[in-house]
Amino acid sequence: MKKILIVDDQEQLLDLMEVTLAMEDYQILKAKNGKEAVDIAKAEQPDMIIMDIMMPGKFDGLEATRVLKNDPQTSSCPIILLSANAQNDDVKKGLAAGANDYFTKPFSPLELIRKVEEVLG
Repeated sequence: MKKILIVDDQEQLLDLMEVTLAMEDYQILKAKNGKEAVDIAKAEQPDMIIMDIMMPGKFDGLEATRVLKNDPQTSSCPIILLSANAQNDDVKKGLAAGANDYFTKPFSPLELIRKVEEVLG
């Protein structure tokens, strides 16, 4: 069973992603901020991370992505950034931080599953 770490400071969005992905038989790990995401990723070695960009705390999603992609222990883990900001500059910043893909809110559960399957292969 593949492990997916979902990271968002909004509890309802975490719950929606968890329910959606659990239907596809993924093990779900959850974090509410970038620092927690980095710690969980290092400890649990997920197969994928879905990371919100705008979060409170020491690391936003872009900084957490940079930290994870610059650490040999977590650098190969695919990261999909999740954001309500869909401007070209936002997408470029996300990809420059090391994200493998960029997904915009709001999203349909089916689109999320398709995106996860596309990135995981």
